[in-house]
Amino acid sequence: MCGSAYKNRPQPNYCSCVVPVWVNERPVREILTCQSPRTTRTHPRTARRRPPWSFSVARTPTDSIMAQRRSKNKSYRQSYRSCLGAASRLSHTPGWTARRLNTSRRTKSHNITEKVNPEDLALLVKTEWQLSYVTPLYQFRHTQLRSYSRQLSAFITAEKQQGLAVEVEGAQTSFRVSFSAVQGLGETDDDAETVLLQIHSKPVFAGKDEAQKLVWSGWLTCINGNPEYLHLLPKDFTCLPLFGSRGAENLTSLVKSWFQQTFDCCFGPLEINQTCLQWLAALWTNCHIESSIQHLKMIWTLPVEPPLQITYTVNSQDVWELWNSVRNPSLESREEEEAARSIDIEEVTRFMQGLKSHFYRHFRLDLSAGRLSQVSSALGSAKFSGRIKMSNSRYVLTTLTLLTECALLKMPI
Repeated sequence: MCGSAYKNRPQPNYCSCVVPVWVNERPVREILTCQSPRTTRTHPRTARRRPPWSFSVARTPTDSIMAQRRSKNKSYRQSYRSCLGAASRLSHTPGWTARRLNTSRRTKSHNITEKVNPEDLALLVKTEWQLSYVTPLYQFRHTQLRSYSRQLSAFITAEKQQGLAVEVEGAQTSFRVSFSAVQGLGETDDDAETVLLQIHSKPVFAGKDEAQKLVWSGWLTCINGNPEYLHLLPKDFTCLPLFGSRGAENLTSLVKSWFQQTFDCCFGPLEINQTCLQWLAALWTNCHIESSIQHLKMIWTLPVEPPLQITYTVNSQDVWELWNSVRNPSLESREEEEAARSIDIEEVTRFMQGLKSHFYRHFRLDLSAGRLSQVSSALGSAKFSGRIKMSNSRYVLTTLTLLTECALLKMPI
């Protein structure tokens, strides 16, 4: 009787649900059971029962992996927030990532040789630079450049003594850092003065009278920065969003680390995407009358196996005729030179489409399926990887204006 009564007793209500858990891209079920207290009965033969409202979970051995993954994701989110400014002094700065590149710009040449120090200009021009973006610098002062030189020099020496590898040509005994302001590059009153960095060193076995040689150089600049963004920044911040470097990668890393620790900023790689490369191709072509571009060379990468790289070179006169054919006809009725220097994105699009169509007619290859990865002419060269070379000082400001805009758009704040 007792056994029959127990067998036929009212069954308790159980609420069960299956929770899908993903481990290493594969779903693993986790069964969660909740027991209601009102229907819980105790049988004499049962010595111990679970307390009401208890939860039993059938877990898999991979729970530890999930815990590690959640912990790793949490730490990543925290570090990402700190980089974006949640834990920094820029936490209340309005976001800026919704903007896009300007759809119109001018290609006015600038004779900056009279305003800029010839030595500084010679360093900027005809040198290939690796680009990065930089978030605003907290409490950076142009009046403290000498102090920054001593601090960075001491920082590099201390890191070297701790055993970090600083690879330059040959063993080095000491490093001398110099900060300097490059006057004459700013276009507006809102643009902060460009800062030039140079690191000199002398090999261990060099003679006493042998001068130190330049082993690393870099600069931070802001040319025609968007005034709306610049005015929103707190007063203690200096916006120099574009960073160029040349030299040993380890020295570049040390310089970035010092800036991050000293000015509460973040660095990131600045790729020159396809849209910016197309803009540079059009801007340089538009300058052909004033300064011959000699040729327009483009490198396209097609998504095939193995990847196919196509080098497309067009004669300067041919590319100039194509450029004139795609210009807006309303330019003739505008006020002469000023309007002729203005370029719209529609003209850039038609220009590139004309180049692609010409290539397709001859080779039956559609370049639209690929990616533009490099553009070069006599005025300069630019690569998708973020390497830029400016070969003519008259168009340095035009190029830096576009790159400053790209850097501002790439920043995560």
